[in-house]
Amino acid sequence: MSFSLSPAFPLKPPPPLRSHRSDNRRPEHPAARHLDGGAAASLKPWRFGVGSGLKSREWSGRKRRRFRCEAQLGDLAPVTSAVYGSLLLGGGLFAFSRSGSKGSLAGGCTGAVLMATAYYLMQAPETKSIGYALGFGAALLFSSVFGIRLVATQKLTPAGPLLGLSVLALAVFLSAYLQDSI
Repeated sequence: MSFSLSPAFPLKPPPPLRSHRSDNRRPEHPAARHLDGGAAASLKPWRFGVGSGLKSREWSGRKRRRFRCEAQLGDLAPVTSAVYGSLLLGGGLFAFSRSGSKGSLAGGCTGAVLMATAYYLMQAPETKSIGYALGFGAALLFSSVFGIRLVATQKLTPAGPLLGLSVLALAVFLSAYLQDSI
């Protein structure tokens, strides 16, 4: 028995790397140097554009993932009532601690109670429209209060942002009620 160190079949040297591609595209992945443009592009299918090997007509037809909000306003109304009630309560407590305003404290507590009741009513399908109506009424009340205060004081804060927030809540409750009744 004899052993030799020579291989049983002759080894070919690897082909030289091409430094210039015929179509002037550079591969994005080092393993894609020996592949054609379509195979090189399939290594990274999420990347397309300049330098990826895909032509514009190939990547323009691809589907892009788009994130959409599938929630309807009826689903956002309970969250709106909870956030709006919390902000009203926090604002009333803040105004009371800063200036000792018992009217702001009473208004903030009243708004929080109304919004908590509206939130509770929106949880059951039988009373959902009553909750929307209560939220709408409370938001209308606070919109008018903050509007009157803005006109009377001619100061943008705090009545201006609170008026904007109240009008936004008013729009959400009205839209949710109309969407639920149709």
